[in-house]
Amino acid sequence: MFEERRKRRAARRVRPGDGRPLQRFRWWQLPGRALFYLPLTRDDGHQAMYAVDVRHWQNQSSGEVKAHLYLDGRLHAESKIPAAFPVPYGTVEVAMSGFGIKRCHYVTAKGTEHQLAPDLASAEGRRAHLDNNHPTLSRWIGRCSLSMLLVGAGLLLLQIVEPIAQTPPVAARIGSFDSPVDLPLWLNIALGVGAAAGSMERALRLRYHWLLDGAAN
Repeated sequence: MFEERRKRRAARRVRPGDGRPLQRFRWWQLPGRALFYLPLTRDDGHQAMYAVDVRHWQNQSSGEVKAHLYLDGRLHAESKIPAAFPVPYGTVEVAMSGFGIKRCHYVTAKGTEHQLAPDLASAEGRRAHLDNNHPTLSRWIGRCSLSMLLVGAGLLLLQIVEPIAQTPPVAARIGSFDSPVDLPLWLNIALGVGAAAGSMERALRLRYHWLLDGAAN
């Protein structure tokens, strides 16, 4: 029920496009633009090329980031994120975290999900290229990112639990709690930066976990 309501809200945000052409991806757009493609076969047998273009550092704090859906190189529709664009046999869903794109998937009417293919010139495309050509290095980078997030989430949990446990009602029930970890300020900052870097790397692979990446966010 909640999922259906969310989809209806997203559908109401979709606006028709003005037909302007899709701009080529430029190298200087790496930090702030994501571009993904989805080829689909129409009922008449011809293949249509959909593209999702997101300028994800544009007005992010105000909630005005938009996803633009192109059909065969022309702007077909646009929507504020999170977006759900109706396409043949399903929906293209787009969502963001504070570090980049966390979801850009084609969801069929049967519920099957397929991640869209990133433009090779984009940051997401370059990360996918590294994964395809150097899988061992890619796995190690992914493990490092996850490790930094786990450490950051653990420290955050301790910092939340300690003041709560020291309140009189809680302390009377479970006893006082002192964090076993007392790190200098510079190390706390370094670990926070590391967790943020880990979430940014994971966003390039469209990986997101509500607790780990949410804590870094």
